[in-house]
Amino acid sequence: MKLYFHPLSGHAHRARLFLSLLGQSFELIEVDLAKGEHKKPEFLELNSFGQVPVLVDGETVISDSNAILVYVARKLGKIDWFPEDAVGGARVQRWLSVAAGQLAFGPAAARLITVFGAKFNAEEVIGRAHALYKVLEGELTVRKWLAADHITVADVAIYSYTARAPEGNVDLSAYPNLRAWLQRIEALPGFVDFAKTPVGFAA
Repeated sequence: MKLYFHPLSGHAHRARLFLSLLGQSFELIEVDLAKGEHKKPEFLELNSFGQVPVLVDGETVISDSNAILVYVARKLGKIDWFPEDAVGGARVQRWLSVAAGQLAFGPAAARLITVFGAKFNAEEVIGRAHALYKVLEGELTVRKWLAADHITVADVAIYSYTARAPEGNVDLSAYPNLRAWLQRIEALPGFVDFAKTPVGFAA
């Protein structure tokens, strides 16, 4: 497997983290976003949206980080990570939808402002982030993991942008259960850290 990524992309880290937690061997190929490599014809053949990550597995090409999580779990038969039963699968899918919705338009967007200079309304997206984390804090008062009694791809999908939410001026100090959940993931064998943003990167 080959994973096209950028070290500051939370979406790319999501895919990289899952592969690493599974102990799956793969080749990392960095895409230089600053040089526009993601918009060049050869990369657009892999992902017509011009976004990382992209997973290439033989003749199979999977773009979109959540799709990669699903593909890898199904390909490797990891039903503990993505359950095959209707209820278990639906519980995981709920959080994949949150990752593509509230997480992307809240904490991920807030981080895009500070890291990549995106033109979002900071107050609005930070407010969305806290609305999400209040829900997560409540969910994590009654369970250790989001979708089951063990870690699943639901947790992986939410982890990366949450771990780096403070880079977008989203303070996590009011969410002890959420911070304990982050620490549980970071203590797992195979955990790989998300690159911290270099000082002055967005300047």
